[in-house]
Parts: sequence; C-alpha cells; structure tokens
Amino acid sequence: MLWSLVKIIIFVLIVAAAAMFASYLMDLDGSVRIAVGTLEFNLTPIAAVISLVVLLVAAWLVLKLLGLLMATLRFINGDETAISRYFDRNRERKGYAAMEEGMIALAAGESRLAMAKAKKAQKYLDRPEITTLLTAQAAEQMGDSKKAADCYKVLLADDRTRFVGIRGIMKQKLAEGDTETAMKLAEKAFALKPSHGEVQDTLLQLQAQQHDWKGARATLNAKLRHGAMPRDVHKRRDAILALSTAKDVLDEGNTIEAREAAIEANRLSPDLIPAAVMAARSYIDQGKPKYAARVLTKAWGVQPHPDLAAAFAEIEPNEDAQARLKRFKPITKQHPENRETRLLLAELALAAEDFPEARRAIGDLAVESPDARTLSIMAAIDRGEGKPDAVVRGWLARAVTASRGPQWTCDNCGQVHGEWTPVCVNCAAFDTLTWRTPPQGEVTNVMSSSTLPLIVGKLEEPAPTPPPAAAATVPADATPPEPEPKPAEPAPAEVPDAEIVPPAEPADKRPVVDEGSVPKA
Repeated sequence: MLWSLVKIIIFVLIVAAAAMFASYLMDLDGSVRIAVGTLEFNLTPIAAVISLVVLLVAAWLVLKLLGLLMATLRFINGDETAISRYFDRNRERKGYAAMEEGMIALAAGESRLAMAKAKKAQKYLDRPEITTLLTAQAAEQMGDSKKAADCYKVLLADDRTRFVGIRGIMKQKLAEGDTETAMKLAEKAFALKPSHGEVQDTLLQLQAQQHDWKGARATLNAKLRHGAMPRDVHKRRDAILALSTAKDVLDEGNTIEAREAAIEANRLSPDLIPAAVMAARSYIDQGKPKYAARVLTKAWGVQPHPDLAAAFAEIEPNEDAQARLKRFKPITKQHPENRETRLLLAELALAAEDFPEARRAIGDLAVESPDARTLSIMAAIDRGEGKPDAVVRGWLARAVTASRGPQWTCDNCGQVHGEWTPVCVNCAAFDTLTWRTPPQGEVTNVMSSSTLPLIVGKLEEPAPTPPPAAAATVPADATPPEPEPKPAEPAPAEVPDAEIVPPAEPADKRPVVDEGSVPKA
C-alpha cells in the first residue's frame, strides 16, 4: 500500500516537471534553424524538442524493423526458429535481468526478494535448471525445507541438474540426522562426479562413521587420483583405515587377518602410534619379539608415547627391573630431553628402587609442567626416600586436582578421548585426534577440594604419636607409684600403614611403581 502511494506521488511529480519544462520552452524567444542542403527549417523551441523525440523513436523503429527483416530472411533461408528468437529476445533480457537481481538478493540474505525474482525469471525464461535452483536456495535460506526438497526433486528429472538435486537432498538429510539415506545419496553423487571435493569428503566421513573401511579406502584413493589430497596425507589416512579394519577384524575374532591388517597399517605409516602398537602386539603373538621391538623403537624415534613404552614392556613381561631397564635403552637413548622419555626413565628407576636416579630423570618436570603423572611420580620418589608423610600427601593432593597431561584430543571440537579412535565420538570428524594437552578448562576433575581430606588426610596435621605404654594405664587422679629402677622408655612414634596413602595412579591409568611388572609409561 505504501509503495503504491509512493509510485503515484513520483508519477505526479514527473508529470508536473514535464508540464513546467514545456511551459518554459513555450515562453522562450527565438527559434531553431535547421538547414539541409537547399532546405531550411525554422522551429520554435518546443517544436524542436518534439521533433527530436520523434526522430529518436523513428530511429528505434527502423532498427527494430531492420532486425525483423534480417530474422525473416534467415527464416526464409531455413532457420525455422529465427523469427521466434527475435520476439523472445526481449523476454530473455527481462528474464536474465530478474535472475541477476535474484542472485544478488540471495547473496545479500534477502530470501523473499530472491524468491520473487526467481518466479519472475521463470516467467520469462524456459531455463528450469537455473530458476528452480535459485528457488530452492531461496527456500532453504527462508527455512522452508519442504519447498526446497520439492525443487531439488524437480532437478532430478534433468540429466544436467541431477547431481545438483542429489547433492541438495543429501545435505538436507545430513541436517536431519538421517545418515543412512545421506550415505546412499552421497554414493550416487560420487558416481556422477567422482572429482567433486565436497562429495568426496562427505562420503568419506559417512563411510568412516558406519565402519565401511573398504569403501572409505576407495573414496580416499579417488581423492588422491583427482588431486584433491596430498600424497603424504593420503598415505597416513590409508594407514588409519587399514588400522580400523584390523580392529574390526580383531573384534570379530579373526586374529590372523587382524595381524596382517595391523602390520599393513604400520607399513603404510610407521609414525602412526596406534598402528605401531597393534603391529607390535601382532608380532608378539606370532613369537617375533625382535620385529616388535624394531617397530616400537622406530615409532618412538618419530614421537615418544606412553602406549609405545607399554607395548615394549609386553615383549618380556616376566623380566626383573634391572633387566628391563637395560632392555629399554634402545628407546630411552632416543630423544633424551623429551618429556615422555624422562618420565619413562623415572618410572623404570622407581621399579628398580633407584630413587636418586628417578629424581635425576624427572628433573624439574613437576615444576615446569606439573600434571597428575609427574606429581604422582614425585610422591613415589619422596616416599621411597623416606620423606615425611605430609610431604608425600602434599604431592598427592596436588595430583588429584592437576591436569591429566597429554591426551587424545580432537582438533575439530576439542573432545578428549580415553583412547585413540579414527572418528571423533563428538563431532564425527575423521582423523582429527592428536596427542596433546587440552586446555585445563576442558577437563573436569572428578574430585573436589572438599574430598581431599578423605583421600590424603589433613596436610597441616602432624602424624599422631601414641602416648607411652606406662603412662596410658595411670589415671590422672591416682597416686604415683614408686619409681622403678629402670622405667620403660616410650616407644618411637610410628605411622600406621593405613595412614600412608599409596601414590595416586597417573593420568593414563598406569601404575607408577610395580616391582613385579614393568611400569607403563
């Protein structure tokens, strides 16, 4: 209603301006002289302006008639659509202009205007593959998923737009959480355009979620073949898929195939820690400890990790602490300044009850990067060296509320995982887990400060000293007995075993000191 009023006002203003201009021309003195050869014309100002307008209109009509004449000649020469194209040219210009305005409105977020322009373009153009797509995108922006789905179904009927329709419906199914239907649509879209990067990534992610490792490896190879992925990234992710295949086969009980798949995964990517661990355990089961040690040593040289040390300990589970310390030298001599190497040396020294060596190995890690594992090791060292129980309990109190240290953390959403998985359990992203320390705010401690006294006792309270045995039996108001020649000396204060709290388990749930077995770093 308001827009109609504005248009009326604008029309009235234009008419008034034209009348004023005409009146101004009529009031002007003089004339316009036009000489053409021997002909001469004298025109008043108003007549000159009218003549100029008539001349422009006549020129436009001549050009139009000339174009119609050319179209007629082409029709006579055998071009059956020449005349129809001539009359449709104006409609096409209007249609493409509406399409252009609709695309600009869609990019600007004006979905209703884009929808209106799409309808106008559809009126002038016979190009449903363009106008229907614009309508579908405008409907999606408006939140009308049903209208968008209907438009995408229309696009399925044309070979030129079938891929666009499948992709649009696939994205709708993903938004609805229907991953099964989305995966079928992704497979169809991939068959139509195997080089499409977005479809490749979507299909790979869905296949990984549904543990279709064979199909995922085929999709991964297609990404490499079409240049959508660097070769080193492809090699790593192919190893991850091979490792995932090995895990599924192992869960099914077929250990022979699982061993082969694990060894294949380690061959594809020797620096992939889970693959190295699984391949080493496969060699251990086959009775090939040297191969297992070689795999783990090579992986430790790339990135030290506690899981590698734990698997290395499984090679000889019954050896004593001294023999184990000697056997670990090929590992511990690599990256001697690395945090994991120093912690591993400290735990091995604790198992051998060499507490000074353990203190030298851990150094100042408890100060520079304190976490539950380093603080627990310090508690074990102080306990082994006979430090007061209050000191030991102090380390344990700090370990309860300290960070758990490096963990498998998703780079996409920050979710912390207890163990490595190929797909994040929170955001379903593929190959996004890295071994790093998450921000402290993302890890919730399961123990509050109010529960600490129940675990480690009051830190300020000294250990209770039992009274002398003789004084314990004498009442306060009784007459003191005759002194004996040699009164009994009070027994030395001892801390009951129940009050010595054992070291808390490190963050990765491995014991710090275990004299009967190998410490797991």
